[in-house]
Amino acid sequence: MNAPPRPKPSSPCTKVCILDAVTGLCEGCGRSRNEIALWGSMSEPQRLAVMALLPERLRQAYPHRIDEGR
Repeated sequence: MNAPPRPKPSSPCTKVCILDAVTGLCEGCGRSRNEIALWGSMSEPQRLAVMALLPERLRQAYPHRIDEGR
């Protein structure tokens, strides 16, 4: 028997992968370089915990950015 396919890990990636030299954050999703590098080895609860922080992190890092419905 074949095992059911594993679900794809949750990801906040927006395909705008630009690391800001000042903040150290990805301008698209708000993750740090370290978080991006470790993402595949994180558990789903760890990923969800980081993703919960990202909207506020982006608001603080880029206060003048127009909210695009995120």
